[in-house]
Parts: sequence; structure tokens; C-alpha cells
Amino acid sequence: MSASTATFTILGADGFIGGALVAWLESEERVVHAITRAALPALLASRRPAGHVIDCIGLGGDVQERPLELAEAHVGLVARCLAQLRFESFLLLSSTRVYGQDGAAHEDAVLSATPADPSGLYEVTKLAGEALCLADPCRTTRVARLPDVYGIRMPAWTFLGRLLREGRANGSVVFRESAVSSRDYVSVAAVVRLLTLIATAGRSRIYNVASGHNTSHAEIAECLYTIAGWHTEFAPSAPVVRQPPIDTTRLETEFGSATSNLLGDLPGLLASAWKGQDRDQQGLPAA
Repeated sequence: MSASTATFTILGADGFIGGALVAWLESEERVVHAITRAALPALLASRRPAGHVIDCIGLGGDVQERPLELAEAHVGLVARCLAQLRFESFLLLSSTRVYGQDGAAHEDAVLSATPADPSGLYEVTKLAGEALCLADPCRTTRVARLPDVYGIRMPAWTFLGRLLREGRANGSVVFRESAVSSRDYVSVAAVVRLLTLIATAGRSRIYNVASGHNTSHAEIAECLYTIAGWHTEFAPSAPVVRQPPIDTTRLETEFGSATSNLLGDLPGLLASAWKGQDRDQQGLPAA
């Protein structure tokens, strides 16, 4: 079956990436089933063919206070989907956070985790979900590791989402990580296009879906001041959080690069944030 006629089932369709995937697939006139977490039990019980499944169900925000929910979202639900869904392919969204801050960030890197460290529970559960997928004998069961994904309607709990919310509310932003800290940012528009290609035609089991370059907090702070006039400062003794550059060779070889330019896209994101604030103040529904 060609990609243009394939059926897609998006788990977590009411989330940021899941919703963007549904919108993209519908714009391409694909057959798509949008499944929320609440609707997942009915899908599992139905045993109907699900086509190409992309699992966008994850937990974000302050996850340290919800360890059991974290394990259920990243491990328990994955296990049930692999056991009960009838799929042509299954693509689990994971995170480049599994690479930590040191070492090589390529798909075949040997990774380590510290289960006794509560702050590492997110990474441990992501790796457990990945391990379930890679243990599946079906070669079309795959993993996509994503860095920070940005776009219109990105969650307020994300790093960039918090900055924009704080800036439009106060006219100023406080960074809780040092100016030399840096991350890989990829646009949701690039992500949804590449995920559908990986789901239908990927030759490997794991892909880094990232821009392949980091943007520093200092660069973002300067851009926010230039565009919006927001005062930016860095908290005293803010830690350095520097993600290693993500290797995207495998992705580029098969599908091309996830071309993204956060600094170039920030004006549009800010305009969207201000528009959303105006609608909130007028009591209008979100667009």
C-alpha cells in the first residue's frame, strides 16, 4: 500500500504533536483515525485494523510528582498497544533527552540511566517503552526520538512555551538555565511530515527527528528583546544545560533534513501568542 492510500491511527490526537499530525494527514487527504487517550481502550477492544499507528501519548510538565502516571503513559500503554493492536507499522515518539548531556547523540549510542535518581524517571520510562518496541519481532515497529518541538499551540509547560507565556504576561522573561545552555529545536511542521514518512517507509528501527543544531539561550534572549522588547535575564547560579548535538545522518539519508530555524520562526510564534492572548481576553474560543 502506498503512503498516499495508507490508513493512519494517531494515538494522543488531542495533544500538541498528535493534533498537528491529524491536521497534516487530513490536509493531505489521508485516511486518519484520531484517538484520544480516553478512546484508546475502545480501540484496543475493537481489534479492528489500525494501519500505521503513531503513538503520541506521553506525559510532560512536572512529571516527578506523577511517577505511576509516567510509567503508564510511557510503558504500560505501549505494551498494551503492541499486544492488542492490529497494525501495519507502529511508531513510538520518544525523546532525545535519553542521551543526557554527554556522549554521542546518535541512534546506536550506548545509553545509561540511574533508576535511583527521581529526576531521571522520565528518561528511564522512555527507554523502557523504546525497549518494548525494539523487542517486538515486527520490523515496522519503530522509535522516533524528538528534541524540543515548537509551533503554534505548543504546551505552556515546554521550555519555549513557558518563556512565551511569561513574556506576554509580564513583558519580561527569567531564564532558569544559564545563557550558554543550548537545545535542539525542531518545528512541528517538519516533525509531522517526517513521522508519516518514517511510519510508511522507514528502513531502520530508531530515528533522531531533530534539526541537528543547537540554539543557545543567549540567542533566544537576544531575539525576544529585539522582536518584542522583553527584558530578559538569567537567574543567579542558573545551571548549564547543554544538549549534545543530535546526529541526524540517518534521517537525512533516508528522508532529508528536518529543516527548522527557531530564531527565524520566533516572530510568527510571538504573533500567534499575542493573538491567542487577545482572544482569551475577549472570551473567544481558540482558533
